Amino acid sequence: MGARGQLGRSLLDALPGEVESAPGREALDLCQPAALAEAVRRSGAGVVFNAAAYNAVDAAESDPDAAFAVNASGALHLARACRDTGALLVHVSTDYVFDGTDTRPIPEDRCPRPLGVYGASKLAGEALVAASGATFLLVRTSGVFARGGSRDKGGSFVERILARASAGQPLRVVEDQVFAPTYAPDLAAALVALVRADARGLFHVTNEGSCSWHALAVAALETAGRAVPVAAISARELGAPARRPAYSVLDCGKYLRLGLPPLRPWRAALGALLAPSR
Repeated sequence: MGARGQLGRSLLDALPGEVESAPGREALDLCQPAALAEAVRRSGAGVVFNAAAYNAVDAAESDPDAAFAVNASGALHLARACRDTGALLVHVSTDYVFDGTDTRPIPEDRCPRPLGVYGASKLAGEALVAASGATFLLVRTSGVFARGGSRDKGGSFVERILARASAGQPLRVVEDQVFAPTYAPDLAAALVALVRADARGLFHVTNEGSCSWHALAVAALETAGRAVPVAAISARELGAPARRPAYSVLDCGKYLRLGLPPLRPWRAALGALLAPSR
């Protein structure tokens, strides 16, 4: 599910010739359980990756039903379909299930306390998947970026920053929210590695390192060779409808203890994204 998004496309690249079906939102709606169950049954898939999500964080505050329909109820419908066919469900969640009061990387067993509707809907999806009776692998990640991000948002954060710079728009970016930017192709490779390692349960997976959104914006412009100033502002100054965690860096130690390779530092991944085409 979610094959047209940045993570979905990266999963297709990571699994050449191994994908039986790759529906996007237009072809298969998570909110239609009967059609979903039939699609999973018909595919005969042994592993189902759910890369679909309602991730309009601010819009979710005024439309919680839409967020919960996809991120919670939709996740449950898909989990039940996987349970009925015996498929492994690989479900992707978010660092926004945490409240940002931590000061060190957050392990999987930390009690979630989401600040907004989006995080609450993703946490509900986690709980419903875990209680569905399906065999599952649940992976929380953070700040996913790649080419071709959400159309509703105008692309990934990096794409939006570069587009605004090209248009000569002033750039004001929050500096008091720290997370681990994660490159979709690296995350996709890690998901596949977890499946092949027969991992089950909950894992945190991000690229190495952490930064603020402001630092990511500055690094993206520098990497792209753009000398454009970026004003550093606080979350309070931005005044977004949804509250975000001030600190949501995830501890990936459980993933590493499986003997799987760490994801490269986020700056190296950013360089790979913005490297000139050859």
